[in-house]
Amino acid sequence: MVEGFDPGSDVVRNLVLLVGTPEERTRLASMDSLDLLSPYLFRYKKRNFLVQDTMRPKDLDALQHVEIRPTDVFLITYPKSGTAWMQQILVQIMDAAHPDQVEDATNRVRVPWLEERTADDPFRERPDPRLFGSHLPPDMLPHGVRAKRIKVVYVMRNPKDVLVSSYHFAHSWKMLEAPKSFEDFFQQFLDGDVYMGPWFDHVREYYTARDQMDVLFLKYEDMLKVLNRIVKLCAFLGKDLTDEAIDQVVETSIFKNMKTNPKANYKDLVETQRYKKETMRKGVAGDWKNLFTVAQNERFDQMFKEKMSDLPLAFTWEVKQQQVEGLDSSL
Repeated sequence: MVEGFDPGSDVVRNLVLLVGTPEERTRLASMDSLDLLSPYLFRYKKRNFLVQDTMRPKDLDALQHVEIRPTDVFLITYPKSGTAWMQQILVQIMDAAHPDQVEDATNRVRVPWLEERTADDPFRERPDPRLFGSHLPPDMLPHGVRAKRIKVVYVMRNPKDVLVSSYHFAHSWKMLEAPKSFEDFFQQFLDGDVYMGPWFDHVREYYTARDQMDVLFLKYEDMLKVLNRIVKLCAFLGKDLTDEAIDQVVETSIFKNMKTNPKANYKDLVETQRYKKETMRKGVAGDWKNLFTVAQNERFDQMFKEKMSDLPLAFTWEVKQQQVEGLDSSL
């Protein structure tokens, strides 16, 4: 409990955001005039953001005006779509292409989040090419992303597995409210009342904006066949790696190796109690079958048809275990 806190003090405000009770965070958020969805999420521009993070609407708006360099690379995902995996792959590709710039730091530091500040510093001094991660929709990205046509890697994943992975993650990440039940979370996901809002809108908006951006779309399930997708990614980024270097990227990016790699597995965020437990789980596609009931699957299929049937996007709903070489994302 933070007794009698002064909301005008930045130190105390940040303390309340990090360790305050839900009631204290709600009080603080109301002072910030936030559109609260819950004590953990506020809604802004049809997206849901973290109450416990220090970023507020004015800060999110300011991101549109930050300086973007022509060599910057953006990794963009809807949450739980393969972010940590692609962080690892991008870092390894850049290290192989620019060995003089190898940095002894975690992937989270190497590919910082644009819209989070509790564990990220995206604008610290670092050499080109800079890597950024983001869950923001296209209309909230820096204007320079479009104007300078920087490289954007967009990873999408079948939404049933996204839902299940998000459900488990909400039990791990202290900045999210632990779901009361899978049924409750299932409905919240369909309603878009989860972190970053509706999955359907996120994918649609990026697909619609594809001609305005230099974007490479990759599917999580296709990335389970690591080798050929890394070759495709290198070509998109303009990185001409040797066969040996590509083999090394592949080897360091498979699930069993990432899960034990402290630079990739977010273990430091468990040790600092940002996460309640480890977040890398199974490394499979099709885990939704272990939680969805028949009725839930039918409801989801109906909504998917209503929301996505007009888009020429095909999703893979299951990959057999013996084919898997990838991993489940931790963000």
